[in-house]
Amino acid sequence: MIRQLIAAGVVVLGATAAAQPPAGERLVKVYGDLATAERVAIIVPGSDTTAATFENSTHRPGGAARALLAEARRLDPGARVAVVAWLGYDSPATWSTDVLTEGAADDGARALRQEVTGLRARTSAPISLLCHSYGSVVCAKAAPGLPLADVALFGSPGTTRPTAAALTSGPADASGGSWSSGGEAPRVWAGRGDRDWVSYVPDLKIGPFGFGGDPMDPAFGARLFATGPGGHSDYFTPGTASLRNLALIILGRAAEVSHG
Repeated sequence: MIRQLIAAGVVVLGATAAAQPPAGERLVKVYGDLATAERVAIIVPGSDTTAATFENSTHRPGGAARALLAEARRLDPGARVAVVAWLGYDSPATWSTDVLTEGAADDGARALRQEVTGLRARTSAPISLLCHSYGSVVCAKAAPGLPLADVALFGSPGTTRPTAAALTSGPADASGGSWSSGGEAPRVWAGRGDRDWVSYVPDLKIGPFGFGGDPMDPAFGARLFATGPGGHSDYFTPGTASLRNLALIILGRAAEVSHG
């Protein structure tokens, strides 16, 4: 799936070969050197993400990846990290019924599982999923059985999973079965900014609408990480507790993550 390595350290990934091109926009970039990386992170964005806005500030996956890579290098100048900014599914519009249902997440989960499978074939480095907003629904459906080190869910409207354990074990939802790394279960993290409007989203599912499985609920069993006073799109803002903790997570320094 990797088509070319650009000298600046950014890899543009194309869509998986198919008889017909994907219906929606797809754009996947790698920041850092995947060939030498000792840690790999995949940023899975939520709604209203397009190729046109991909690099627009740290609110979007490209800018978020750059900020995360810079923070990881600040915390550990010798760290060999690659960050994948992944728009591999049809991100739903915020002002639509699609963002309230699982359809886009089901499709995204299948694509994300293929992405992780492809990365695992190219690197033995631990892989972490960083999942924002509706992207956390995509990750929750994709994660079971995948060889992951960490799954971080933030600004999440729900996961469709009752517990963190259910999120990382058992068969995947609508994503073509599951496979395991044979190692320890991934650590599951959750965070929510003090001013994130998603805290007002009801933790329930009615028919096809809603998701349930709030990762911030203590009963869910995720490790809660501090995020600071930010809003829904501020998790990768430089200088924030959320960015520092996400960088520590991908570096595998779980004991240093400040708790929410």
